[in-house]
Amino acid sequence: MWRSALTVCQLLVASQPLWAQTEVPLAAVAPQHCSLECLRQGRPECEYCRVSTDDIEKTLGFHSLHISGGCVPWPCLKLLGDEDPSICEHYVQAPNDVKIEFVHEPNPKYDTAVISWRPSHYGIAFLRGFQVYVQALGGTTVACQLLLFNRNVSLSPSKAQTVYKSDPFPGLSLGSRYAVTVMALPVPEEWDKFYQGLYFSTRSCTEKNGLEQCKQDWYPRQCTEKNGLEQCKQDWYPRHVDVQQEGSNITVTFNLAPPNLGIREYFCLCHGNGKSKYTDIVPDSSRNQTHHSFQLSDLHEGTNYNCTIAAKQVDAVRKLFKIHVNGSQKTDSSLSFAVVLALCLPAAAIFGVLLAALLCWRSKTHRKQVDVNPEILPFHEENKTQKEVVLWAGDAPTPPRLLICYSGHDGPAHVKAVMQLGAFVQQHMATKVCLDLWDSLGVAEEGGMAWYCRQIRESDFVLVICSPGLRQSRDPEATRDDKSDLTANACSSEAIIRLIGEELGRAKARGEDLSKYMAAVFKYSQETDIPTELRLASHYSLPRDFPLLFSHLHGVALHRPGAYLKINNITEEGFARVPAGAALQLAIQEAGMALSGKQRHVEDGQDCRRVHA
Repeated sequence: MWRSALTVCQLLVASQPLWAQTEVPLAAVAPQHCSLECLRQGRPECEYCRVSTDDIEKTLGFHSLHISGGCVPWPCLKLLGDEDPSICEHYVQAPNDVKIEFVHEPNPKYDTAVISWRPSHYGIAFLRGFQVYVQALGGTTVACQLLLFNRNVSLSPSKAQTVYKSDPFPGLSLGSRYAVTVMALPVPEEWDKFYQGLYFSTRSCTEKNGLEQCKQDWYPRQCTEKNGLEQCKQDWYPRHVDVQQEGSNITVTFNLAPPNLGIREYFCLCHGNGKSKYTDIVPDSSRNQTHHSFQLSDLHEGTNYNCTIAAKQVDAVRKLFKIHVNGSQKTDSSLSFAVVLALCLPAAAIFGVLLAALLCWRSKTHRKQVDVNPEILPFHEENKTQKEVVLWAGDAPTPPRLLICYSGHDGPAHVKAVMQLGAFVQQHMATKVCLDLWDSLGVAEEGGMAWYCRQIRESDFVLVICSPGLRQSRDPEATRDDKSDLTANACSSEAIIRLIGEELGRAKARGEDLSKYMAAVFKYSQETDIPTELRLASHYSLPRDFPLLFSHLHGVALHRPGAYLKINNITEEGFARVPAGAALQLAIQEAGMALSGKQRHVEDGQDCRRVHA
């Protein structure tokens, strides 16, 4: 008996450290603020520190870091000293479990994020630090932090479970998409698996500041500072519309514009059954400054109405909503009517079932006897019934990977339009977009052609944005303006087109699927700008063919008998209602104007040469 008790006691004592280990969570390690000189000397008070750009300039003597934002993967020996070269000769792998945490930001216009991660256990003993980048998708602004360990610190494998954090990244625009990259130092010579990337979105104004604060203060101030008061009046529209029906009374409640915009009148326009109903709305701001309710009258029962509501401004953005007017039901409280109704309902139900069965049998007999073209009948029946709207769930486990190729010969305005297209497709088409402008570090590592070849192999789809510059870059007799080659792919666009053309030719010869490759033009380009090698690929004109592009990427049919698929914010009329779509529309307009000006300049030069000749 005493031996059993002794064994139990020994087991409890042995398992006590395990209990303590599971009950006490590991605290995240935040960086200290210390100098690079302190790290190089190995002082114990400088264990894990953030080194500023000014400190690197002062210690190492570089004076051009502010031009590049200080986001350069510096050689390890330059940072920690070359007294002991062995501390920088070993390979470390990319960090794991990268996460984003939003912290308090007093400025209502911006958000602040803190990045956290865990180091990999591969080569952790030789880990010297991290470098963290945050870049806005569709932009060129990059923020980075350099975080280094003391030169005398060597982490043990157990430290692979420790969470390390960055300092806060302030000034992030609300409702925007960003890419974060966490790089392990020292950078290996092979440049393989030494960094981890992640996409994230900042909080919306409503999530950060609250709905009332956003409507009354933040939106008008930010919008008027950027676009002017009149433009903001046109861009504003009611975002929250609620419809309630009691009998034949239809009550619509919507949110009012912020008082700072000065919008005092609204209107509502409904279409249904071939008729239109226009209603002027003048809210009383003394009663309620945030919401207003009004009633719609003279609507026919049993009719579906498509309605829009907007501010009474020229070219104002409209909010679309739908109303189905139910038939009014009159009730009688008398007992005799209720008794008669209770007795008649079962009889009426039985009679209705028998009548329906009889009509169904006669309909089948009639269709067998009448010789009708089978291709005409479904079309006729489909037109008689109202189509059902099916909303796309968008719950695919893995989004398709899309590589966008383009030419930089059309100048920075065209390149900006391509960037905004990538941001819109990734945000509103449930697609992971690969663009060389977002992976400048990867392009620098591998080289332009090697990067594109790898992305073509790994991507599910490849979309080539065709433009006059792409066509002229492949014409040996065309004159080229070297100043417009602002992108890293300008020198390789011709080779990429030939590579894709060869892949299409081989797939066609083998009878394989050609859906991987697509060609598209913006509305300022023409079909003749599509190279001959891409004639076998699917062609799209953007933004008109956004629904077709979505159908191609996800393999879903937009129409089926009696129903059609509806995806919000990707139609030609509705894509500009979201911020990413509005930015894309503006970029396409600017690129079109820039291209028209460039073509006029070329034509004027040719006319001058003819006159001199």
